[in-house]
Amino acid sequence: MGVLKRFEQRLEGLVNGTFAKVFKSEVQPVEIAGALQRECDNNAQIWNRERTVVPNDFIVELSTPDYERLSPYSGQLGDELAGLVRDYAKQQRYTFMGPIKVHLEKAEDLDTGLYRVRSRTLASSTSQPQPPAPGQQQGQAQGRGGYGYPPAGVPPMPASPPPGAPGHRPTAPGGARPGGPVAVPGTGAGSGTRRWIEINGNRHQISRPTLVLGRSTDADVRIDDPGVSRRHCEIRTGTPSTIQDLGSTNGIVVDGQHTTRATLRDGSRIVVGSTTIVYRQAEG
Repeated sequence: MGVLKRFEQRLEGLVNGTFAKVFKSEVQPVEIAGALQRECDNNAQIWNRERTVVPNDFIVELSTPDYERLSPYSGQLGDELAGLVRDYAKQQRYTFMGPIKVHLEKAEDLDTGLYRVRSRTLASSTSQPQPPAPGQQQGQAQGRGGYGYPPAGVPPMPASPPPGAPGHRPTAPGGARPGGPVAVPGTGAGSGTRRWIEINGNRHQISRPTLVLGRSTDADVRIDDPGVSRRHCEIRTGTPSTIQDLGSTNGIVVDGQHTTRATLRDGSRIVVGSTTIVYRQAEG
């Protein structure tokens, strides 16, 4: 069973249905949970072949109406979300520099139903090794309202350890934002090949031999689109990388051609339902 599905089932049993009432608001807990998973993927930093470090301190910014609905349950919800991040990290073999914390904050600039996630890596006093550079790694992502700009007052942070430090990788072509996709040894031809997909401006790292896309919470990348099947298609890394339809209802279109299987190149455009996905890869 997928991490997100288990998270949903735990929420169902909390406080005799209290959460079911409060989560009638536009922002759903599974959306926040999915955003935290993406935040880990997008800010993963490889220290060595045995250790990939991800953020452990998360701030979920909500509109005033959503915050007022959720804040009375922020403690329980924060604990559940932290558990979700812990489970996902175990599944992905990620590690943390300190304890996992998830906080809710009110953001006056967000409308109802919109949310924004910020993250940073905070080292505990007993964690070794220490962070590769002064300050804290920070990332950010926004739900339903686009990505790519930092919250007010938060300076941009380095996307990777400094040159010469373990896990250093050059920035992807096109200026990937801090915390962008990083290479994972052993996924296809050449351990220096980085692969990721872009959906509505959001980057999803491809860190395994296969990546399932679909509407189900069990999919590796969840796409909230009624035209997308629960397990719609699968990207397979290799030389070359390919995409395979998994028996979806509406099929896939790759670079303008309806198909059930196609070879992917850097910049390939994949359409599933009404959603466009751009496949990217780069050496280095």
